[in-house]
Amino acid sequence: MVFNRKKNIIQKLDKSWGKPKEETFNFELIGRYFCKRDNSSAFHVVSEQTINDIDFRDVFAFADRTTSLVGQQYLYSKLLTIEKSPSFDKQEILIDYFTHNKTRRLDAQYYLSKLSDVYTYDVADLFLEKFADPPKYLIIIKLLSAVSFLTALLTVIFPQIALLLVGLFSVNIFIHYANKKYTCRYANSIQRLSKLCSFTENLLRFKLPSISETAVRQSVKSIESLKSKMKVFELEARQVSDPFMGMAYLFSEYLKVQFLLEPILVFSVLRRLKERRGDIQTFFEYCGEIDSAISIASLRAGLPHYCKPLISSEQSGLHASGLYHPLVSNCVANDITTGPKSILLTGSNMSGKSTFIRAISINTLFAQTINTSFATEFRIPPLKLYSTIRISDDVMSGKSYYFQEVLAVKNLLTASQTDSSCLFCLDEIFRGTNTIERIAIAKAVLSRICLNGNIVIVSTHDIELSGLLRGNYDLYHFREDVEDGTVHFDFKLKRGFLKKHNAIRILQINGYPQDLIQEAISVSKSVADQSKYYLSI
Repeated sequence: MVFNRKKNIIQKLDKSWGKPKEETFNFELIGRYFCKRDNSSAFHVVSEQTINDIDFRDVFAFADRTTSLVGQQYLYSKLLTIEKSPSFDKQEILIDYFTHNKTRRLDAQYYLSKLSDVYTYDVADLFLEKFADPPKYLIIIKLLSAVSFLTALLTVIFPQIALLLVGLFSVNIFIHYANKKYTCRYANSIQRLSKLCSFTENLLRFKLPSISETAVRQSVKSIESLKSKMKVFELEARQVSDPFMGMAYLFSEYLKVQFLLEPILVFSVLRRLKERRGDIQTFFEYCGEIDSAISIASLRAGLPHYCKPLISSEQSGLHASGLYHPLVSNCVANDITTGPKSILLTGSNMSGKSTFIRAISINTLFAQTINTSFATEFRIPPLKLYSTIRISDDVMSGKSYYFQEVLAVKNLLTASQTDSSCLFCLDEIFRGTNTIERIAIAKAVLSRICLNGNIVIVSTHDIELSGLLRGNYDLYHFREDVEDGTVHFDFKLKRGFLKKHNAIRILQINGYPQDLIQEAISVSKSVADQSKYYLSI
């Protein structure tokens, strides 16, 4: 029976290789490890603004092929944290090992699959969060426990003092349930910690290459020594999930109340776990590293093409060949080289500008976090990633779209003046204000943030910026063709100035009145002349 169950799990894991998961994602729980860990030593941590701008959570749902929830949390954090001088040698050795050792990979995934229930997300809290402090009257609890034990022993000799035992029970039951919240709070996470410890031992038997296992073995041994005391949490967790345990649970609960075993054991275990936070983190990250390596191998196996990027401080600008967006089915690949200048993109809506900008952002992030790019060639210097692509009003604080964008762009200005090179991705900059001031402010901002080795990829409908920024920006565009009453997008990036505009023509082929079309053409010419006049003064 057990053999058949294992066989079925392994077959399912094998069939899922190279394919995205078909499940829902609770990003509040997935992101808990990332949000709580200390990232202060990292080269760059991706902001919530950029997470939303590049649809990172959707990209993660596509890229995540982890088997355990420990691995899922680890990979999520890994993808959002760019380390200083990252080295991927150990990762690539693991990826190569699991790619060419299918049996070992499936065995590892089988053990990792045991860490897939929702309470596994809580394990990281055991080394990232502050534990509850014991009550100030813990010494009284211990004293009452000792008195209860002594009374129970004396009752065998002096049955008449059994009433004292009953009296102690009535006091102890109040103390027991007053402290029950601590047991319930940690029951599930500590039970999963025990499982994680056991499955880590199984993974250590594989003697995987590139991983120093000595520290992991010592950490596992350190937590194993607490397993007998941790049983109190396991029993509680089982009772919560199975309220029909019957007489066994009632008897154990009676013993815990009579002798106040639970609060004493709970705070004893918590104190010892507090001393071993580093050990918990060591084998948590050991399992996470293995699972994420398998996940990256599976991701690569399912891609139409990918490359291992070149990241070098000697690299000037960004170069990409065959670059595509991983979430766009049959995505048209494009090539781009920034050189000494940044990139100004023009083109109509739906022509591919925003998708292209997001594709560059995603590739820049994945290149520096998991050594994987959705391209045939990708070269960059170390880059911090900032963006303003998706801005929205803050109704609760009364901040308008324009005010929100002002704050977001100010963050880019601040980042542009640091010693580190940055990639700034902007879509329709300052769209929340009038044309004349938008063009003027955009020109001033874009001229500033492209300095100091920074790379800017910005899209705009304001063709006037093409001339104003020609000294610092190379011009590219996407365009559509209108033929036989239909609009055709080829989604190919083209160098140079966009000379052909089809917005009014698209109205025409969609049946707008002819007199309205003529009026629009006339007004457009007038506005264009007026804009040139205001920009010249």
